[in-house]
Amino acid sequence: MIKRKDLENIAHHWFEQQDWKPFPFQRQTWTAFLQGKNGLLNAPTGSGKTYALWIPIVLEYLKRNPDYATKKHKGLIAIWVTPLRALSVEIKQATERFVEDLNIPLTVGIRSGDTSQKERAAQKRAMPNLLITTPESLQLLLASKGYDKVFNKLVSVVVDEWHELVGNKRGVQMTLALSRLKTISPKLRIWGISATIGNLDEAREILLGIDKKVIDNSVLIRAKINKKIDVLSILPKTIDRFPWRGHLGLHLLDDIIPILKKSKTTLIFTNTRSQCEIWFQNILDRYPEFAGNIAMHHGSISKETRLWVESSIRDENLKVVVCTSSLDLGVDFAPVETIIQIGGPKGVSRFIQRAGRSGHQPGQTSVIHFLPTHAIELIEASALRKAVKTNVVEDRVPHLNSFDVLVQYLVTLAVSDGFFPDEIFPEVKSTFCFQSITREQFQWILNFITLGGQSLQAYDEYKRVEIEADGRFKVNSRKVAMRHRLQIGTIVSDAVLLVKFLKGGYIGSIEESFVSKLKPGDIFTFAGKQLELFSIRNMQVLVKKSKQKTSKIPSWMGGRMSFSSEMSDLLREELYLANMEESKKSKELEILEPIFTRQKRESIIPNNNQFLIETFKTREGFHAVFYPFEGRFVHEAMGSLIAYRASLLQPITFTIAFNDYGFELLSDQPIDMQAILDNNLFTNDHLRSDLEKSINASEMAKRKFRDIAVISGLVFTGFPSKLVKSKHLQSSAQLLFGVFEDYEPDNLLYQQAYRETFEHQLQEGRLQLAIERINNQTVIWKNCEKPTPFSFPIITDRLRAKLSSEKLADRIKRMTIQLEKL
Repeated sequence: MIKRKDLENIAHHWFEQQDWKPFPFQRQTWTAFLQGKNGLLNAPTGSGKTYALWIPIVLEYLKRNPDYATKKHKGLIAIWVTPLRALSVEIKQATERFVEDLNIPLTVGIRSGDTSQKERAAQKRAMPNLLITTPESLQLLLASKGYDKVFNKLVSVVVDEWHELVGNKRGVQMTLALSRLKTISPKLRIWGISATIGNLDEAREILLGIDKKVIDNSVLIRAKINKKIDVLSILPKTIDRFPWRGHLGLHLLDDIIPILKKSKTTLIFTNTRSQCEIWFQNILDRYPEFAGNIAMHHGSISKETRLWVESSIRDENLKVVVCTSSLDLGVDFAPVETIIQIGGPKGVSRFIQRAGRSGHQPGQTSVIHFLPTHAIELIEASALRKAVKTNVVEDRVPHLNSFDVLVQYLVTLAVSDGFFPDEIFPEVKSTFCFQSITREQFQWILNFITLGGQSLQAYDEYKRVEIEADGRFKVNSRKVAMRHRLQIGTIVSDAVLLVKFLKGGYIGSIEESFVSKLKPGDIFTFAGKQLELFSIRNMQVLVKKSKQKTSKIPSWMGGRMSFSSEMSDLLREELYLANMEESKKSKELEILEPIFTRQKRESIIPNNNQFLIETFKTREGFHAVFYPFEGRFVHEAMGSLIAYRASLLQPITFTIAFNDYGFELLSDQPIDMQAILDNNLFTNDHLRSDLEKSINASEMAKRKFRDIAVISGLVFTGFPSKLVKSKHLQSSAQLLFGVFEDYEPDNLLYQQAYRETFEHQLQEGRLQLAIERINNQTVIWKNCEKPTPFSFPIITDRLRAKLSSEKLADRIKRMTIQLEKL
């Protein structure tokens, strides 16, 4: 057997041949892996994480097979799980480079949603030795007959970009798969790779499970690499004293052109797909010389186009790519020199991740330009620069007891070879996410998948799993098995339709909620093209090219993000600095001085001991604006809560508006603010019950239940060629919700809908902390004569919901002229 030191020397020698020098974290990872340890590797993007783990996996193979040169290995040795299919090609190329240079006869393969049927069939006959896959494709392997024979020689599983999975249901899905693989291959080594995350120790425990022996035999390796990130703000020449977010930053388009021309390749990150389309179109319209050198990349564009864009970046054939989070994660684009972030990214981790797309090589500086969509966002830019300097990043909170994911997982096992509950229960309970599950809850889930539970047992379609004579839980219906395989996964979105040209050619996919509002002849912009709708047939949107200039821009679900709690803290700290005359201010705060001066004249800029409330009257009615600076999700809940509690003091109706900085209550009658303050409406007493009454929690839980119903298989989303319309899915899910509400209130999935509504959507925990903070501050109530600069973005956000963009711009222009005159 080859000694560990000799194995590591092989890696060192290969690095020398590449003219590289391994980082200490790479050497530490090689040693720990070869010692048989599990672990979590934390290293910045572009620092060589891939070779930190593929190399010891291959070296371990050499250790176990010293005669490798004369003997071809059969079967799966290692699995590399990546949350994005786009990463697979990069990882495969890096792996093949190492094994081919050492002349090791190991095969490398990819299995994802993009893998062809022919390739899947070949893998079924002979699985590659090293497999790169996604969490969903791994579940599909567990749904295959004889999966235990596929995994019984498995040495290692690496979960890449763990920070992207740990805080959502895909992470839960991943940990359940690992619990099964650990039983099949008891000496399995599990490793995670994470770039930007705050709670690293907890993230390692979530990945590895709660088994003390496994945790004790694990390491957390941090790369001590000071990745230099330059944060440069694109500052407007003049500052609107009444800022609003309506122009999406396009007023600064001319300012980025010198940056684009100077840089080899620039990625322009937008927060939404519609914003991506708008920026792409505007750059081309105003600067046609970029034609052929600019492209767009987002998740709804066809796979072929996305792959072409990615390869064109690598080959330096593109100068500019306008993109969304589809390029957030570790695709290695060495030619990228510059990043431009349009508008606030709402989180430090996301900002650092995007910055890391440039200078994506060890030792290089990442350059990111921040372009504000309205003036107040410059405070975010100033805060982000400090966060990058001090390494402040967000924690990722795991989903606990996601019973919908567990239901799906158990049916997956039943579809393949079946399972025995007494064998699976301890595996499930060993995961971090289900460590508190009880026998009674597990038994309820078993009854649910076999009988449909207490309320649905009269209907055969909900009896998916049969109990065989030996006690094995098994799916014997081919129809149930086929439907289940089609629906494996935890990402639930609106129904999407394929966009195709009349003469042939697939462009991408678009959400039903947008297309349903169009009629034949309407013009819309998609994938950078002006398209005319011809017809909608069989879940396909047939279009032809149009030369018309005016068009509609598609909107996608989930377009609005909220501040993370860390981002909220940073913003407040930066804002307090604006109040201190003697403090050394950043250039962003300095350029905002006209707004701060106007704000101080009309009201105040609160400090860390103050909570600001502003009231004023306009022709729209009586306004009360509150400034917790906690992010739009918390403000949505807090605004509804205060409106409900205020209505108990006097009969009054409010219109609520909110953004990341605060919320507004608008009424057609005077608001008795003194009564609100005297009655201590900012209290955590009876918070849950008051929230339920204030926001119609039942309706929100119904919408949340739709996702739970899809993941657990209660409703079927349809076949690829004939997807069920989203409104039909919603109505089916609401019907089931009503049944459980009336006849089975202790149904675990029904209860989960309420739990997720409060914990994740309304962020009840953050709301409680925000209310506690407000109670420890001095409330400053300013009765103003007119809207203040701080209130203006909130007011215009409310107007946006009522008016089209052109009317909105005209209305706001009139408002600002009137306010400047006052």
